[in-house]
Amino acid sequence: MKLRVKPLKQKDAGRGLAAIDRTAMAALGIENGDHVRVEGTDGSGLARVWPGYPEDDDREVIRIDGEMRASIGVAVDDRVTVETVNASPARAVTIALPESLRIRGDVAPIIQRKLRGRAVRPDQQVKISLGVGPSSSSTAQRLPFRIEETDPSGPVVVTDSTRIRVAEAPATTTSESEAAEETADSESETASSGRQPGIAYEDIGGLDDELEQVREMIELPMRHPELFQQLGIEPPKGVLLHGPPGTGKTLIAKAVANEIDAYFTDISGPEIMSKYYGESEEQLRDVFEEAEENAPAVVFIDEIDSIAPQRGETSGDVERRVVAQLLSLLDGLDGRGEVVVIAATNRVNAVDPALRRGGRFDREIEVGVPDATGRLEILQVHTREMPLADDVGLEDYAERTHGFVGADIEQLAKEGAMNALARIRPEIDLERDEIDAETLESLRVREGDLDTAIGEVQPSALREVFVEVPTVSWDSVGGLDETKQLLREAIQWPLEHPDIYETLALDDSTGLLLYGPPGTGKTLLAKAIAHEAQANFISVKGPELLNKYVGESEKGVREVFEKARTNAPAVVFFDEIDAIAAERGSAGGTAGVSERVVSQLLTELDGLETLEDVVVIATSNRPDRIDSALLRPGRLDTHVHVPVPDEQARLEILRVHAQQRPLADDVTLPELAADTEGFVGADLEALCREASLEAARAAIKAGDDTTDNDHTDEGTTAESVEVTATNFEHAVQTVTPSVDEATRAHYTDLEETFGQPSIDADMQ
Repeated sequence: MKLRVKPLKQKDAGRGLAAIDRTAMAALGIENGDHVRVEGTDGSGLARVWPGYPEDDDREVIRIDGEMRASIGVAVDDRVTVETVNASPARAVTIALPESLRIRGDVAPIIQRKLRGRAVRPDQQVKISLGVGPSSSSTAQRLPFRIEETDPSGPVVVTDSTRIRVAEAPATTTSESEAAEETADSESETASSGRQPGIAYEDIGGLDDELEQVREMIELPMRHPELFQQLGIEPPKGVLLHGPPGTGKTLIAKAVANEIDAYFTDISGPEIMSKYYGESEEQLRDVFEEAEENAPAVVFIDEIDSIAPQRGETSGDVERRVVAQLLSLLDGLDGRGEVVVIAATNRVNAVDPALRRGGRFDREIEVGVPDATGRLEILQVHTREMPLADDVGLEDYAERTHGFVGADIEQLAKEGAMNALARIRPEIDLERDEIDAETLESLRVREGDLDTAIGEVQPSALREVFVEVPTVSWDSVGGLDETKQLLREAIQWPLEHPDIYETLALDDSTGLLLYGPPGTGKTLLAKAIAHEAQANFISVKGPELLNKYVGESEKGVREVFEKARTNAPAVVFFDEIDAIAAERGSAGGTAGVSERVVSQLLTELDGLETLEDVVVIATSNRPDRIDSALLRPGRLDTHVHVPVPDEQARLEILRVHAQQRPLADDVTLPELAADTEGFVGADLEALCREASLEAARAAIKAGDDTTDNDHTDEGTTAESVEVTATNFEHAVQTVTPSVDEATRAHYTDLEETFGQPSIDADMQ
């Protein structure tokens, strides 16, 4: 049967699988686990049948990975012949190890586990990963092993009872004459030549839409130019990929170049720049001439902003000439024939606008920060050759890695593998050139290894703004039940239940203002809601945005919101917003800067470009000084008063701060809560700290006295230290409450002015 080739899903690549749509499986009379021979242009390969994905039903599709596509000489959308194969269970398989393998001991069990269920035949090359490092975007960790002999001969399936034998001669000793005799078998040809398949589509995760657009722009005109001739239009000649660093722009270009049968050349900006007059332009012309001679061809320009900046903003004459030469090559009198240009940049606005038009770069594709589904695919790519322990759930890590781009997730996998390696490092004899096979077999990447790695890798997409990954949960916030419920309704629910909000035509809340006396827990609440909603938390320190140069302060505000949109869902947190958004006309000498910042904030919150899954939380203890335009509906429309805690709330706050401290039996928290009228959360935290400090002073002094008197006992130990009621009594006399009656009355009046949303008692 003839079937159309499509790429495999990321998690299934490298396992010798062929996913065939169920209708074709029924027509071929095969079931899950059977084996087939896939015949391509340059040879054939064996694969184990896997049920096709639901989207492939009735499409006559077979999905195979890039390794098999390269070995049989086919590309995506080509047609291959598929026929059933009777593969007997193998009694024994003889394998030649690569010469570069440096493992001491019996590697047969490792190889058997990796090949279990796969169909192999003599003179076939298989690639197996034996290490813990991520497969990444390269195939360096996958070593080529050669199947020398099988018992019985012919196609066989490796099972649990198959005996793996290791050949004496390494796989790389295969002579060229033998390889020439086996050219009919493309897999043996690949083994003898040592050709490594490059980056395949399965090595790219989370970019299915972007990859499809690039393929549509590049592959279709090269494979079927007659379609465009029939339509009477010129095929697309260029595509500009832009997005944050590390999202996979260069990787897409490499994968497309590897998968299509076209000449590929790249331009590196610093290499073509020369101090000699005219030499830079000449090198550019040479690249395009070479591409035209080898057409169809793809020219890839990485970081195009470095060689083609905006001519009006660059002071160098060389850059202007290079841009002019590039414009001429892309759209000159002679044209460029069947040469397609792919360019990548993370500063798309820095590229000269003359390049960004039809005929030069026909389409601009944004390669954005991946969502949770994309992050899961990327994790599957980087961990598919990694021995993961049973407790590792990739879905959980995909949810926890907000703001991580592909490069960050690759680094996360590497760090997790390095942490696993550090555990067994004492067992490795570094003096030996080879590693023991048993030690290698015991390597496992555990959940704790990846948990540690998450704390060590900072998300690239959020690096330019201050990002704090909140670890504060609702359990860390004592009292404030009504305020917590308001925050849940405004932020957490729209993110967790978007279908309900869409059905009821409810718009997400754009922003909240938390106001109240200092120390009542406004900042703590913002961190907790960001943690509970599993959103990125971008903290903005107001005074850092203010700049003496015209336009820089507004630029800072724009960049913060641009980062938030890119990394949605996100919470943008403005602490003490009254410092940068004071009432316009009342700021004195700094009125110009302050008013421009307020205007920019108003535009970002409720301008032409809407905020999707971005919520702004602002705090202030002087809400009466904030510009009134910011506080209207549609901007900071929900005003939440964070009050001074009552006795019950103080008791809950004391329990939060006392749970990690060893309290003596005479400490009664309810009595302490009754004695701390007027104390806010910060005061109660200081109270617990002061009481603990007094207990520490007494314990250390007791230990010093014991040493001075030469007593034989050990004196006071850390395990016996307790915080007593006396310590708290002294602390109450030392720590004074932050809020007096006048302050409380002032905020009560403010609450009447700004209003407080009502909460249904049943919802609390």
